[in-house]
Amino acid sequence: MIAKILGERLIERGFTIATAESCTGGLIGDIITNVPGASRYFLGGIIAYSNEIKIRMLRVKRETIEQHGAVSEQCAREMVAGITHLFHADMGIATTGIAGPGGGTDEKPVGLVYIAIDLQGKISVRRYLFNGNRGKIKRKIAEQAIRDAIEILNTK
Repeated sequence: MIAKILGERLIERGFTIATAESCTGGLIGDIITNVPGASRYFLGGIIAYSNEIKIRMLRVKRETIEQHGAVSEQCAREMVAGITHLFHADMGIATTGIAGPGGGTDEKPVGLVYIAIDLQGKISVRRYLFNGNRGKIKRKIAEQAIRDAIEILNTK
């Protein structure tokens, strides 16, 4: 189970983690907390589904959303920086994307997501395009976010 691996890596390093989720609606936090003992490293998260919550709680700049959209590398970067700052976490995960079935455009299709990982101030943002129905896309995003976090922890 990938969440167990994530937890082991965090414990080995004495790190904590927090999540800022938009399109995944709390699924990453759910997966992480399904591991017994997750309270040793998981501080919590914010489901920032609305742009106003992204702005007010995570300190995403209004200009970022106006210029690039909520589904953008820039927004994901600001979301993850905001969550790690707010929770004083060593690591943060942020997701913003379009899970469908509607809401997609030619430029930003259904399944597009940006996953941002912040490890002690170093931020990495990756763009993915997943297919499937809404539930499958959300699950794929959440699992990929956890895999990305493990990969980054393994390289540190």
